[in-house]
Amino acid sequence: MAEYEQAVGLFEQSLAISREIGHRQGEASSLNNLGYASYGVAEYERAIDFYQQSLPIFREIGNRHGEALSLNNLGNASYSLAEYERAIDFYQQSLAISREIGDRQEEAASLNNLGNAYDSVAEYERAIDFFEQSLAIFREIGDRREEGGSLNNLGNVYNSLAEYERAIDFFEQSLAISREVGDRQREACSFNNLGNVYNSLAEYERAIDFFEQSLAISREVGDRQVEALSLNNLGNAYDSLAEYERAFDFYQQSLAISREISDRQGEAGSLNALGNAYESLAEYERAVALYEQSLAIAREIGDRSG
Repeated sequence: MAEYEQAVGLFEQSLAISREIGHRQGEASSLNNLGYASYGVAEYERAIDFYQQSLPIFREIGNRHGEALSLNNLGNASYSLAEYERAIDFYQQSLAISREIGDRQEEAASLNNLGNAYDSVAEYERAIDFFEQSLAIFREIGDRREEGGSLNNLGNVYNSLAEYERAIDFFEQSLAISREVGDRQREACSFNNLGNVYNSLAEYERAIDFFEQSLAISREVGDRQVEALSLNNLGNAYDSLAEYERAFDFYQQSLAISREISDRQGEAGSLNALGNAYESLAEYERAVALYEQSLAIAREIGDRSG
């Protein structure tokens, strides 16, 4: 948090100077950077406010690249708030501008983000199409880090479709690239996702090993969202092994983090998982109460993925 406050201080100084001297480009860039800083600590509403201030300035000065970037960033913040339709609208606007100006990097990023949004609303075929388009561009421009991201995302979709062998293949490709380029955050995601597949295949001990690796890395790099996800998934694995006390402990840790970082989808998932665990113990009243809390959040954020 100290690093965040230091960064915000610098960006605010930059913003003040840019406004004082009438440098509109600098003003828009500083607002965008303040949005990034807020997004990085899960202050998504604040991030949206900054991005919405930067967007009209980029439009005013005719900076199409900055406009596309601000739209993409607005999409990311909306996505993190589980406002998927709004996110899709921003991503499509960003994609159109990126194609118009020939910005292949931003085009691929918008395609990838559209894939994530459609995956989140369970439109898997559309998600695959967008991820495959983004993967092709990242390979074309030689962006190995983002190539790994697109592979990881394709793995997620195939896991949702219960095509586990294909999912494992994509996750292993993504993991190899993440290690090659030193992307610890995505390495954690790949471990987590491999754990999910093996959990689906009822290979629980193997799944736990992957989740523990994901948890360790996410804590090391300070990725609270993946930390919460890894804890939740460890709970799922222990629940499947009928080790309910351990499962409860992991679910509670995950729930606390999701609430702390305002991850509504993660909160709903942890509440649902706790409900499942209580149902397994025939504590039906507690289970129903948790399911109702989970369902209320899912309805609130429009999560149709189950």
